[in-house]
Amino acid sequence: MIIKYKYILLTTLLTVFLLNSTYAQDENGETNKKLYKKIEFYDLRGTNAADMAIGTALITGDFPQPELGIYFRLGYKRHVTEHFGISLTFNRYNLAFDETFHEGFMSFDLNLEYLINPYHNISPFIYGGYGYNADTSFETTAAKAQGGLGIEFIVLEKFGVKLFGEYNYVFSDESNPIIQAESNIGFIRMGLGLNFYFGGNKRKQKLLDSIETIINSNLIK
Repeated sequence: MIIKYKYILLTTLLTVFLLNSTYAQDENGETNKKLYKKIEFYDLRGTNAADMAIGTALITGDFPQPELGIYFRLGYKRHVTEHFGISLTFNRYNLAFDETFHEGFMSFDLNLEYLINPYHNISPFIYGGYGYNADTSFETTAAKAQGGLGIEFIVLEKFGVKLFGEYNYVFSDESNPIIQAESNIGFIRMGLGLNFYFGGNKRKQKLLDSIETIINSNLIK
């Protein structure tokens, strides 16, 4: 009888040990998958990006015969996480309508960007924020808000091509020379851009060290 109870006790303890060991391995396996997934971001992209783009701008609203104007921008983006980035851009663009108005403007825009699939070569993204708008002589200025969406293609490691479109809403009508009625204006900007990624080696190494620590811990067990 005593031998029988000892056998049952040993079997129970062995079963509990095996279950705990299996659970720990599964948990570590899931952790490793998440870490490898994060590493994929730094293989494709980086914590910083230099941004440049060229495209067109078009005024919206009750303006006769709006025309497409040239648009280009330069900027910098910092990824605070794999999904979220903060960007600051300088934008130069022209607005025209009715063959009678054609004027150049510029804006300094601060945006929060969300990268939907940061661990893949192709990812849609959305962004929005506030900006400071002015004509080229800084005689007229105004605050504005903007929001946009696009898609990015990583064609080479650390090198992305993107298509995007955004809507801009200028708050102040008095400071804008193209407003004749008491109303704010909006305009659309669309472009083809490039992202040159750099940085992130330290973050990547920390992730690799974490994986190695987990592996070594499993070997010890």
